[in-house]
Amino acid sequence: MNFDFSDDQKLLKEQVRKFLADKCPTKVVRRVLDGNEAYAEEVWKGLVDLGVPATAIPEEYGGLGLSPLELCVIAEEIGRAAAPVPFDSSVVLATEALKLAGSDAQKKKWLPELANGKAIGTLAVAEGAQPPRPRNIRTTFGGGKLNGKKVPVIDGDAATFAVVLANTGGQGSNPGDRAVSLVLVDLSQPAVKKQRVETIDPARKQAELTFDGASAELLGAEGEGWSLLERLYDAAAVYFAFAQVGGAEAAMWMARDYALQRQAFGRLIGSYQAIKHKLADCYVKLELARSNAYYGAMMLTDGGADLPLAAAAARIAATDAYDFAAKENIQTHGGIGFTWEADTQFHYRRARVMALSLGGPMAWKDKLVTRLEQKNAA
Repeated sequence: MNFDFSDDQKLLKEQVRKFLADKCPTKVVRRVLDGNEAYAEEVWKGLVDLGVPATAIPEEYGGLGLSPLELCVIAEEIGRAAAPVPFDSSVVLATEALKLAGSDAQKKKWLPELANGKAIGTLAVAEGAQPPRPRNIRTTFGGGKLNGKKVPVIDGDAATFAVVLANTGGQGSNPGDRAVSLVLVDLSQPAVKKQRVETIDPARKQAELTFDGASAELLGAEGEGWSLLERLYDAAAVYFAFAQVGGAEAAMWMARDYALQRQAFGRLIGSYQAIKHKLADCYVKLELARSNAYYGAMMLTDGGADLPLAAAAARIAATDAYDFAAKENIQTHGGIGFTWEADTQFHYRRARVMALSLGGPMAWKDKLVTRLEQKNAA
């Protein structure tokens, strides 16, 4: 069994890495972090020209028709550069939601627009600090109209459309749950209000979306929103894991490079065991995350029955690796690592946001335990 990528996939990975190294250096990340622009438009345009948004979109809808593996290697490089672009919201979440549950008419309308970069999509699930569950979704959809509020929504102020989790009335599959559905809504209409909100990572802008009788349509069957969201999250968890692996590796090398040039008491700090052990721990967690991400990618590509398990394992390992590497990178830099001028913050901020984007670590650990119990009981 070959867990490695093909030569073509490695070439794609190298091309994206070179592009981002040239067009998305740390000064670009800092510019978006410090400024008001929604994302780095010139970087996004370059990625569109490279065909990144079109990668996994079928050819019949204007895409390149490549496999999830190609999108995985791209995600890793996006994460490595901490690129301030709507990749995770548009290329992963919105595109995968349309592929998973969209009607042919919806796909024909939006997938070509996503592929050529004319549209940016996003996913709107959360309604504040409380973890979203079918029983507490207050946003409603009925009679073709969407009402409610979603916050935070990543790239919400830049997105062209959103896939929204809404209460469509009735009883859900579990006692106390409401029947929820995925709803597709064009964000350009007057009945939609956008307001940017502050989060820990200003390089990835988020917003509050308010719907006041906005025209919308079902995405998938009514009442199946939660099950569709679970399937979407399993696929997204694999792509996010690759982005987190890329970010963790970048943070680890940043710490290593600093340790090999910073001196204390007449010696390079990299010669001290305390620093060596930190970097060794980063490497161990990184390789564990990488192996889980690779297995998740294989299950995603082949439609393997173990995808739910593999996705949960990849999500947990990658979140832990990125969080640990980002923190240790700051610690290795010492006092300078905590300053605004230090670039160490880029990966720490991104690690924190990505850890919560699909539900927190504890939620995914619960999923892993539940899925293991179900598999063993089968």
